[in-house]
Order: sequence, then structure tokens, then C-alpha cells
Amino acid sequence: MSTEKFNIFAFHGKMKVMHLSWMAFFITFVVWFNAAPLMTVIADSIGLTTAQIKTLLILNVALTIPARIIIGMVTDKYGPRLTYSALLAICSIPCFMFAVADSFEQLAIARFLLGFIGAGFVIGIRIVSEWFPAKELGTAEGIYGGWGNFGSAAAAFTLPAVALAFGGENGWRYAIGITGAMSLLFSFVYYFNVTDTPKGSTYFKPKKAGGLEVTSKKDFALLIVMKVPMYATLALLAWKLSPTGVAMLTETMTLAIYVGLLLVFLFDVFQTYQVNKQIFVAEVPEFERYEFKQVAVLNIMYFTTFGSELAVVSMLPLFFAETFALGMAQAGMVASSYAFMNLMSRPGGGWLSDKCGRKTTLLILTAGLAVGYFMVAQIDSSWGLSLAIVVVMACSFFVQSGEGAVFAAVPLIKRRLTGQIAGMTGAYGNVGAVFYLTVYSMVSTQTFFYVIATSAVFGFMTLFFMSEPKGHIAEINEEGKVTLISVS
Repeated sequence: MSTEKFNIFAFHGKMKVMHLSWMAFFITFVVWFNAAPLMTVIADSIGLTTAQIKTLLILNVALTIPARIIIGMVTDKYGPRLTYSALLAICSIPCFMFAVADSFEQLAIARFLLGFIGAGFVIGIRIVSEWFPAKELGTAEGIYGGWGNFGSAAAAFTLPAVALAFGGENGWRYAIGITGAMSLLFSFVYYFNVTDTPKGSTYFKPKKAGGLEVTSKKDFALLIVMKVPMYATLALLAWKLSPTGVAMLTETMTLAIYVGLLLVFLFDVFQTYQVNKQIFVAEVPEFERYEFKQVAVLNIMYFTTFGSELAVVSMLPLFFAETFALGMAQAGMVASSYAFMNLMSRPGGGWLSDKCGRKTTLLILTAGLAVGYFMVAQIDSSWGLSLAIVVVMACSFFVQSGEGAVFAAVPLIKRRLTGQIAGMTGAYGNVGAVFYLTVYSMVSTQTFFYVIATSAVFGFMTLFFMSEPKGHIAEINEEGKVTLISVS
């Protein structure tokens, strides 16, 4: 483990790895969200209907849920250096496909495949945890997550200007293509400039591939239960694309997806059993155990934090436009104040976790998150615009700080499984987004914010089941030697 001091302006050793990792994450979010700010121009160029635009937005997140699980497994097995580089290079292909598409069907296929790049976040969580000691990990993961997550806001601000600079109705194609080129080029930069661990450190891999390891029969049952919402969310996305929703799929195709999801779920359960079948015949040694309830609580917390952020970012411009009679451009600028807080809030949440403890920080931030959304629900046209912006920014501080605090704890559960745990927790953020956006489509805006606040209260209650990470994680290297890794 590097003993280099934590100097955010340094660009060598562990700081170089952190900076290059947040840059990789930043680029994945630029690519993932490159269509949203250009959608009006794209719609005019291709001749898209409102239903087709909504379909593209749904497809953009559809693949990210399973992708984060898969990328977590691949990261733990092959290492973050190779995985991040490969993801950036491979996902540039559907990005270029989207840039040259001239029909809705081509756009839809490319957008669906581009959902995979949204899994890049998971990879950096593992590599940062390898390079930074436990006492600095929250701050480092917060900087990685906050600065990388800012890629979505950067795309919203810069890509329309890039498209305009190229001019004509095809300017958007150049803007999208440039993001693909960035992704491809940075894949080489990343591969040749980072290593999975500091020199002399061991990279611990899962004992078995194909599923998350647990260490008791009770944890196995809880793991299966926690898988259900992810498959249910994919079924919900299929329903949105069915004739009942935006009618992209036929009834036969929709039914086939439902059956396919059920079969994949059953296979997933079987595969998970195969990975963990030893726990049904013998007890795992005490020093190797970890509690899966830690993962479950963090899943619920990310459902509430990142899930609500994705949902609110999607609807906030329209909320400001309707509430304060603003133009969409002005409303978008005002609403971006929510996303801008990522630069400070997420690192702030990680820093607080390092100083005050993981559980205590999450309790405080979750309580603030619940109060924040309750206050946002009170905003109406009688409020001054400035006061509304302040309340929204205060709420976003607790939301994004909570995200930083969640991933300050994730790497401290079981080192060799960090990618898979981060993948599952990250997937729950997307599950939350789909859930909240579905609620938003069915209820008033005020009720929508009340639902988020209520779910935050539920998350607050689950935190009492969480144990503060302390002591050491025991890992066994390829020679069979036990290594103790500090988590406090």
C-alpha cells in the first residue's frame, strides 16, 4: 500500500491512479448521457415522435442494471486496468453507431448497447480501494465518484455548443462522434498508465467466478431476495416498451422477454448456489466471514440516494419551467444546480465518513435527505426562485454526500469481492431511478417528492442493522497465506 500523502494536486502514485480513474468515469458518463441534451435536434434530424424519444431514454438505462453486475464480476476476476480499458474501447463502437444512425431502429439498438458504459463506475471503486488506505478511502472514493459523475452535467453544457459549432442538421453527429473518440483514445491512456495495485501488493480474486460469494445460509437467502428487485425492474422496463406503454415491442416479444427474465433469474439462482454450495455442507471459518446484510443495507441506501438523483435530474428542468414559468433553456440551467453539487458533495460525504465513521455519517445524511425532499415538495409558485434553488441545492448536498458515504463503506466489506458488491449496489441505484420515474409518471410532482422522502425514512431505519466496519478483512492469497487488511 502506498504511503504517499493525500495531496489532491499530485499526479503520481496513488493520486495519479485516482485522477485517471475519475477521468475514465467522467468520459463514460459523457458518453452515456451524450444524447439527452441533443435530443431535440436529433428528433428533428431523424423525424422522431415523442413516444420514440421516450423509448430511447428508457433504452439508455435498460442494460445498465445487468451490466453493473457483470462488470463487477469481470473486474474482480481480470482486474480494473484491463476491464476499464476494454469497456471504454468497446463502448465507443455503439457510440459511433449512434452518431451515423439514420433511422429510429438504428438509434434504438445503439442506445440500448450504450447502456453498458454506465457500468464503468463500478470498476474505479475497486482500483481506488486497492491504492488507498481505509482512513483515506472515503475521501478518495468521493472524489472519484463526484468528479466522474459530473460528466453528465458536462455533456449537457458542452455538447449543444459543439453541435452548434459544426453547424447544420448533422452537427449533433459530430458531437456524439467526438465523445466516442474520447472514449476510444482514453482506453489506451488508461491501460498504459495505471496498475491494479501498488508495487508489491496482492490483487485478491474471488475463489469462484459466476456469482457473489456469501458465508452463511442466511446470507444466501438474503442474497436471492435482493436479486428480485433487479429482475422486476427489467420486467418493468419491458412493460414500458410493450403495447401497454410506448408500443415499441409486440405482445409476443414482451411475453418472450418476461419468460426470458424468469429463466435467467432461475439460472442466476442456480449459479449462485453452485458458487456457494460449500456453505450448505460446512461452516466458513470465522476469520473469512462477512455479513451480507451490510451489502443489503448499502443497496437500499444507494436506491434512495443515486436512484432519486437520476430521477430528479430527469424531471427537474420541467418542474422549474412549470412552477416558475421559465423557458426550457433557463429552466435547464437552474436545474443543473442540483447536479453541480456533485463536485463538492460526494467527496464531502466520503470525507465525513473517514472522520466520523461510516454508519454515523450515513444516519445523519439520510435524515437530512428525507427532510430535504420533504422541503422540496413544498415548493410552489408562491416561492421566490432564489429560495427554491437554495432548497434544491441543500437537498442535493445530502443526496450526493449520501452517495459518497455509501461507497466509502462498500470497499470495506470484503476486498476480493469489491467489484461485485459495488456492481450490485450500483445496480440498485438504477433500480431506484426506474422506480421513482415510474412513480413520477403516475402521481403529482409533490407526491413524487414525498415518496422519495418516505423511502429515505425507510433507508434510515435499515441503517440500524448496519455494523460499523472495523478491524481487518481476512483474505487468502494464491499461496494459501492469510493476509489481514485494515478497514479502520
